[in-house]
Amino acid sequence: MCIKIGGVQKFSLLDYPDKISAIIFTSGCNFRCGYCHNPELFSSNSEWDEEKVLQFLNTRQGKLDGVVITGGEPTIHKGLPEFIKKIKSLNFSVKLDTNGTNPHMLKDLIQSNLIDYVAMDIKAPLSKYKMITGIEPIGVDESIEFLLKEKIPYEFRTTALSSQLLIKDFEEIGKLISGADKYFIQKFVPSKILDNNLLADKGYTESEIKCIMNILKLYIKSVGIR
Repeated sequence: MCIKIGGVQKFSLLDYPDKISAIIFTSGCNFRCGYCHNPELFSSNSEWDEEKVLQFLNTRQGKLDGVVITGGEPTIHKGLPEFIKKIKSLNFSVKLDTNGTNPHMLKDLIQSNLIDYVAMDIKAPLSKYKMITGIEPIGVDESIEFLLKEKIPYEFRTTALSSQLLIKDFEEIGKLISGADKYFIQKFVPSKILDNNLLADKGYTESEIKCIMNILKLYIKSVGIR
């Protein structure tokens, strides 16, 4: 069963901690976050398909350490586990970016040793998810709970828009993922996004970011900013 590929970035030093990687973007997402910077992935007509991606990766053995699978939302594709098996057969480490709404697939991928690192987006406190994503956060809390108990390296992260999240919302996020190893605040960078009304968002001041980080450090072992 194939997955739909939205695009490939052939080289990255930033997206997989401590590894040189390629990035595979899957098409389609169950969220509709207004600040999404990959809106073209909702209905992509990419030249890439599974076979072409695997052919490319085959030429990068020994040159790349890992592969990042992102989206869109990769876990909406039922064929994702089989696709990752093919990538792993080429001896690449695999990082998965996910919104956490498919905890059953996430568990299966981890327990089958198909992924080596997880980056899960925390969009907001659970009470604000529908406002930001368009849907209820079904499965998100289950994915969080699972990652907190597993030994796989992981990180949580939130894109910070002052027009959508209040400072106090970050304390709720801290409580939601309390005990987590790593969490990153991602600064919003105006670019192509789904909702152009959000381009006016001025973000948080440096003092506000510092305040947010101090709050989060009460609940999370390591807090950073990107």
